[in-house]
This record gives sequence, structure tokens and C-alpha cells, in this order.
Amino acid sequence: MLEDLKQEVYEANMRLPKLGLVTFTWGNVSGIDREKGLYVIKPSGVEYDDLKPEDMVVVNLKGEVVEGKMNPSSDTPTHTYLYNHFPKIGGIVHTHSPWAVSFAAAKIDVPALNTTHADTFFGDVPAADALTKEEIEEDYEGNTGKTIVKTFNERQLDYEAVPAALVSQHGPFAWGPTPDKAVYNAKVLEVVAEEDYHALQLTRQNIELPQYLLDKHYYRKHGANAYYGQNNAKSKEHAAHKK
Repeated sequence: MLEDLKQEVYEANMRLPKLGLVTFTWGNVSGIDREKGLYVIKPSGVEYDDLKPEDMVVVNLKGEVVEGKMNPSSDTPTHTYLYNHFPKIGGIVHTHSPWAVSFAAAKIDVPALNTTHADTFFGDVPAADALTKEEIEEDYEGNTGKTIVKTFNERQLDYEAVPAALVSQHGPFAWGPTPDKAVYNAKVLEVVAEEDYHALQLTRQNIELPQYLLDKHYYRKHGANAYYGQNNAKSKEHAAHKK
């Protein structure tokens, strides 16, 4: 079942250590088949060197295991909640990458301070509330998903335009239209978190990116009038004129 998606999710998981996003087994990627209402996720606690495509676990949108010989990631309830409430995402990544975790530990947003950030995230990456003692005891991983969704709803954020969040005192989650794109967004988040940390040590001035520059960099890569790269209308038109 879902053999192609298992391979895709396996390859996305294997990129995490290559990109320096995980230590030991501290991370996971999932990917969903929306038509079937099923998603594939990494098994819990398996070393990346030992991981194989057939180890991937198939889960339904109730969080129930449909296929797999191993237990799914302990973060499965978080993935389930996000897939149910962010219906346009196709992949989710959770890591404990150190720079993003630093902001999560401090319970502060990763602010939009430069164009590297603006190319991927249309605004600050929010730090969702830390879970209460009661929320942790009741349903730790499920409530982790709930605090992310609650933060996006309360701040009226577009989860496609800001495809990541921090869970305070925990770490980052990122998502995208595919598992591979979710991994990409997780790496960008880690890079800009490190850049922001250093920038905030260098000055106490307000260095928040102005809205007009945020708009320029985000929309030149996303949306109907995007012109960055080779797969959009403006780039193709430009290429045609150059012939």
C-alpha cells in the first residue's frame, strides 16, 4: 500500500541527517495521500542508518495504524491533527534542530529580519504557547498539534504563507505541499533562526524587515506574478524574448 509515497517519505527522512537537522533519532517526516485519506510516517526511534522504505508506517486521519510492522513516530498525533486542520499541506517535518529549538526554548517568534527569511516565510514564524501540565498529561502529542493550529487561528496567519511554527519549550514543525518541500522549509527555518540569533546579538535597534521588502521577496517566488526560477509564467516569457 502506498509504495511510492513510502519511498518519497523515506527519502525525505534521510535528508534530515544530511542537512544537519537531526541528532540521533530526533526527527521525523510524514507525507499524505489526500485522495486515500492516509499518510506515511517514520517509525518511532529507528536509527537513520537502519531505516528502509518498507519500515514506513501507514496511518489514517484518525491516527490509527493501517499498515506497518513497527510503531509509528511518537509525534503521530501531532501530524494527524495538523493534516486534519491544515487541509492543503502534503508533508510535515518535526526536528530538534538547535537554532530553531533555541527560539522555542526562549518562547519567542523567529522574526523576519532579512530577505532569506522573506523568500520562504511571509512574516515571523510564530512560537505557539507551551503546553500546560494538564495538556501534557491529557494528550501531549495531540495537544502539540492543537497549540500550533490555535496560534495560527488567533493570529490569523496563513499556514501556506508561513509553513512552520515553533512549539514553545519543545521545537519546530514545518510543512509544505510535499514531504521534500517540508524538509526544505525546515532547513530554511533553521538557517534563518541562526542568522536571527547573530543579528540580535549585534544590535539593539529595530531590525525588523520592512513590509515592502518582505512583500517583494515573498511574492517574487510565490503567487500568480512570481518570476523567480524557471517554472513560472514570467520566467518563461522572459526566456521566450531572449531566444
